[in-house]
Amino acid sequence: MNQAIRQPDLNFFRYPLIGTDDWRYAYATARVRALQSQMLSRAELLDLTNAENFTAAAELLSQTQYALPQNANLNDLENILLQRRTELRVLFKKLIIDEDIIEPLIVREDFANMRLALRRKLTEKPVGLDYSNDGSIPAEDFEKIFEEENYTPLPYHMREAIERAVLAYYQDKDIRQIDYALDYTHFEYKLNRAIRTKHIFMTELFRMQIDINNIKTLLRLKFTESEVRDVFIFGGFLNIRELKIALDADFETIKTIFAHTPYKEIFEQGINYLTENNSFIKLEQKCDEHLAGFLKTTNNITAGPQPIIAYLLGKEAEIRKIRLILTAKKNELEKQLILDRTGN
Repeated sequence: MNQAIRQPDLNFFRYPLIGTDDWRYAYATARVRALQSQMLSRAELLDLTNAENFTAAAELLSQTQYALPQNANLNDLENILLQRRTELRVLFKKLIIDEDIIEPLIVREDFANMRLALRRKLTEKPVGLDYSNDGSIPAEDFEKIFEEENYTPLPYHMREAIERAVLAYYQDKDIRQIDYALDYTHFEYKLNRAIRTKHIFMTELFRMQIDINNIKTLLRLKFTESEVRDVFIFGGFLNIRELKIALDADFETIKTIFAHTPYKEIFEQGINYLTENNSFIKLEQKCDEHLAGFLKTTNNITAGPQPIIAYLLGKEAEIRKIRLILTAKKNELEKQLILDRTGN
């Protein structure tokens, strides 16, 4: 474990600190404030959910940047959403002045690509062509690296992640160990980067993301009665010892253990829905909602990279919601199920 990471103090009620203004970002902040006003409102997302079917929902998007061609299908939807996401990430890179802020936020795409490649290689499935091109390693180069099994061109943290994931997988040939190993290395790397650059907002953001990851891991392990242990990621606000103790407690006790934390509502509503419906969709929704609430606190920043990071993550969340709602409509899922997942 890198010594830069330590267990932080949980010294806030709801959300951690976001840092101070940086007037170098005055123009960029004004730009994203204008763009935020063009994002879909809660009412517009609810209208999508209430639409009679996929075609009606697609029609509601006709006056937005997500407009679909006539007689569109899910492939058309995915192409539009990926195009908008790429445009968003290009804009983010243009607006951010400090390079050391960009890399920790785009490295997630590299880890997503590694997850895909390792799952295919270790389970002897063909390596496909659908890698993201939004990371630091071009998709074309990434595919070649894994086909040739020559990882030398990759930076050290990626090589370390691959080694950890492969070793973890071959212990029991459990494909979930790939995810645990990659998540651990991913968060360890970007949290260390944020700490070293003394960027308060990114440090607190990554710590919160670690907590959310650990909460999901805890409840999934508990629900499946898994014997897996020692997969929690260090560096978040939640105490690792309490997370491990919770694995051996019942669900009601788990709610009590974490009642003193900012995540009380996530545990309560996530567990209640899980035990009643055998589904994690409310857990996912409450985690998304908590993170979105933290990002909204950047409205208190007049100028700085914080609102730009918040816009990036918020807009990506909007894209995911549109994908989720329209995919559900195409598959004729119940409206209440969509509402439970999106929280609209």
